Amino acid sequence: MMKATIFDVASRAGVSNATVSRALNTPDLVKPETRKKILKAAKELGYKANALARGLASSKSTQVAVIVSDLARASVAEMVKGILSVASTYKYSTIIIPSPSDDKYNDLLTDIVSSRVDGVLYLVDEITDIKYNVLKELTDTYKVPLVLVNTLSREQDDEKFLSVTIDYESAGYEVTKALIDEGRKNIALFTTLKRYPVSILKENGYVKAMEEAGLEPKICYTSGNLDKNSKDISDFLEINNVDGVIGVRDSIAITVMNYLMKNGLEVPKDVSIFGFQNTRYTLLCRPQVSTVDVPTNEIGARAMKELTTEMLEEETTRNEKRIMLKHKIIKRESTK
Repeated sequence: MMKATIFDVASRAGVSNATVSRALNTPDLVKPETRKKILKAAKELGYKANALARGLASSKSTQVAVIVSDLARASVAEMVKGILSVASTYKYSTIIIPSPSDDKYNDLLTDIVSSRVDGVLYLVDEITDIKYNVLKELTDTYKVPLVLVNTLSREQDDEKFLSVTIDYESAGYEVTKALIDEGRKNIALFTTLKRYPVSILKENGYVKAMEEAGLEPKICYTSGNLDKNSKDISDFLEINNVDGVIGVRDSIAITVMNYLMKNGLEVPKDVSIFGFQNTRYTLLCRPQVSTVDVPTNEIGARAMKELTTEMLEEETTRNEKRIMLKHKIIKRESTK
């Protein structure tokens, strides 16, 4: 098959050859909707790898795209705050883009490329094969710097994309060990039904600590959606006696605690409970919930700093792709 030419792109987009040339080389002279149409045509025809990529590199926008799965989540909002504080310091503006369904990810790629952002911060828990391939195309074909924020591209894949997280496996191990040291024997992990990489790492740490202590792991897979997880939790607790609980999110831990207290158990006398993230909800409930403090604001700020280094092509002493910030265990009223 012959390679696509600028004439093919112009014909597909319904514009002149000169307009295609301007869109690729001096994009500020072309209306955004026209440029988007041309980029879409170029991608469909396979023209992107040469003239398209070269044209996109011709100017800087001083904009960063922040792709999020759920801005309503307290932890995500804190990371975005950290991002914005550093972006302001470096004089970058930000575009918040909701993560679409997998079948819309190629459209997302076109939108990002056509907006000519200088870099992308990615705050999405689950990176499916489709998402992974789009992100790979973004970095490899279009040379757009990308940093994963509190997520990983694979369970422990730190080779392809730079990421900023904590050591979630160690955190899962430490919080389980804290309950074991209390004398708890029937410790249950309440984790996400979707196999998010960070949730898997928390689970790995939990299982390791339980097996080392000669205890049987008990795992409930549920939704992070408060409207859906109550039945999963109640069904699990009806057939499992627990004296220790770990929720991979604070919201899940608090939902479990409310169920147990509603059914006559005392916290922490009968059951000790830990959450994950240290959101404000852990302080607003009674008893206040012990948790793993994930420095979400700092993660967002550090990710933006690392992205700035990538965008400016500055030298760095960093050797590894995965940057892990420090976490800590915070004990409150829900544990002894």
